[in-house]
Amino acid sequence: MSLDAVPPHHLPADHGGGLDAARRRFGGARADWIDLSTGINPVPFPLPDLPADCWTALPDQGAQDGLLAAARRFWQVPDGAAIVAAPGTSALIAQLPGTVAAGRVRIPGPTYNEHGRAFAAHGWTESSGAAEALVLVNPNNPDGRVWQGTEAEGSFVVIDESFADIAPGVSLVHLAARPGTVVLKGLGKFWGLAGLRLGFGIGDPALIRRLSVMLGPWAVSGPALALGTAALRDEDWAAKARARLARDAARLDALLTAAGAEIAGGTDLFRLVRLPNPGLWHMALARRHIWTRMFLYSNEWLRLGLPGSEAQWARLARALEDLS
Repeated sequence: MSLDAVPPHHLPADHGGGLDAARRRFGGARADWIDLSTGINPVPFPLPDLPADCWTALPDQGAQDGLLAAARRFWQVPDGAAIVAAPGTSALIAQLPGTVAAGRVRIPGPTYNEHGRAFAAHGWTESSGAAEALVLVNPNNPDGRVWQGTEAEGSFVVIDESFADIAPGVSLVHLAARPGTVVLKGLGKFWGLAGLRLGFGIGDPALIRRLSVMLGPWAVSGPALALGTAALRDEDWAAKARARLARDAARLDALLTAAGAEIAGGTDLFRLVRLPNPGLWHMALARRHIWTRMFLYSNEWLRLGLPGSEAQWARLARALEDLS
């Protein structure tokens, strides 16, 4: 399937997750389910003890400055780029198209469909050719495609790196100081802290200022400031997590190929497989309370994340053996 085959904003807002809906259909308590639909690290950054006043006081400027300094250091942000923290990258995705006048946008796809929806909501028109704006998801979701940076042409360029922390060498953050460029980062995927709702826009200072005004004061909670700072300062945890995820992704490949699936792409947080009828696998695994990700635009793709414990690995292995 061509990456440019499907205009993202023409697709319904389907995502991973949705475990409550799965339970209503297939039964079971939440604890009975293995959610492999999201691509979130199942072994998250360990929660540190947080200062009591982070829950009771309005977030102070010092805490915000500490978080942004940790982010600048961890991601090696170029000096000419500015940073804003937000309650998740989704909040930034929703606001970014409104920071400049609407025009034409090119979003190579299939990819994360919230970008297309956000641009459409702000009056942009999608183009498969010449365009004033460009969105690159790097690595791409769901196929793991990596962009080189030479493609980042346009007066307004958004580079979504929600999955890039598994492989820092692929990051295009060095482009963040270019006029009209914003790179998105977050602690939801690699760090496994999706519920924290903490994301970052890194880029053109003029655009970052507009985003900051749109987000308003105290956009990030005190606990998120404290926990995010601790996570971004812990480079030892990050290095060990990358090594573990690489091993687990290879382990998942072995299980999937032994069951007859073809690996079609992905990252060390998820694998995209090609199957003659992915719906059969999706339904069969759901009956075993294992939730995977289907794609409304594809009749051959299924995406699976990583189990988080040996018990979950064993359950998945047994389920896949029954399918093979």
